[in-house]
Amino acid sequence: MPQESGVPPGGRFLSPGCVLCHQGAKMVLFVTGRCRRTCWYCPLSRERKGRDVVFANERRVSSPSEAIEVAESMSALGTGVTGGEPLLEIDRVVEYTRALKEHFGPDHQIHLYTGLAPDEPVLRRLQGLVDEIRLHPPHESWPCILETDFARSALLARRMGFLIGIEVPALPGIEDLAAALPLLDFLNINELEWGETCAAAMRERGLEPEDGVHNAVLGARRWAEKLSLLPKVHFCSSVFKDSVQLRERLKRIAANTARPFEEVTDDGTVVYGVLEPAGAVDEFLESLDEDDYVVCEGRVEMAWWVLADHGAGLPGGKYVVERYPNGGMVVEVTPL
Repeated sequence: MPQESGVPPGGRFLSPGCVLCHQGAKMVLFVTGRCRRTCWYCPLSRERKGRDVVFANERRVSSPSEAIEVAESMSALGTGVTGGEPLLEIDRVVEYTRALKEHFGPDHQIHLYTGLAPDEPVLRRLQGLVDEIRLHPPHESWPCILETDFARSALLARRMGFLIGIEVPALPGIEDLAAALPLLDFLNINELEWGETCAAAMRERGLEPEDGVHNAVLGARRWAEKLSLLPKVHFCSSVFKDSVQLRERLKRIAANTARPFEEVTDDGTVVYGVLEPAGAVDEFLESLDEDDYVVCEGRVEMAWWVLADHGAGLPGGKYVVERYPNGGMVVEVTPL
């Protein structure tokens, strides 16, 4: 089976960016949804695809300082710059990466994912700001990869001190990229994923999801099997990204941002109780310590176990909330 990203066997090189992603220690900086390519397998959401918006992890931001806040909330050790096509907004890339390096120091590892083949002037602008470049050559170029600008860009970037790799989804014919391995430090293969915006294109090609739980496309793992055996090649499964990479990132965020009364789960979510009072609850609140609750827009948020143990006689709605940390997406609401 393909080698999972983040757990390489002895002797394999795993890019520093991948190592940090495995630890959940990398912020994802989405610098724009604009892109000149129309890859049929692009999984970007409608919220981002084609729109000139910036996100740090799941939070929309409008300045480098806001992105730094997100990075601090998870004690980020690095940042992955992506899009859309980041190099269509190279001034923005330079602005944000410079701010991150200045704030966190030169050891804050930054990788950039691009569908373009940056030339020397572009690479000069990225020097000292981006440590690792991940090229995404178009599918139709793979059979003649050594004759493309991507091969020339890889050689140039390596000479200029960048770590350089190719990162693409698992598609039929991916073994053609083996010819480029001597030019690269690494080649990352992401398991092809089903997405809302690319579902129709996938159905047209006779593809289907592997199961009803995960986003992996049936057969994509098999296409990458042979190439994944080579020393510079690493396969990152859809399950790995969901169950390991995201979970570890959430745990880092929760460790920094969970309120005193919130329970942090093994998945990195936080759990707390909510009371929507329909009468006087002052006496009950006076029995709690200051750190045991907070009043938000007429609701009382508190430790779920306190509400479960002592809330039976309180007037109003009572339920337990599980959500992503730092005010993130709600996962489940359970009435009490």
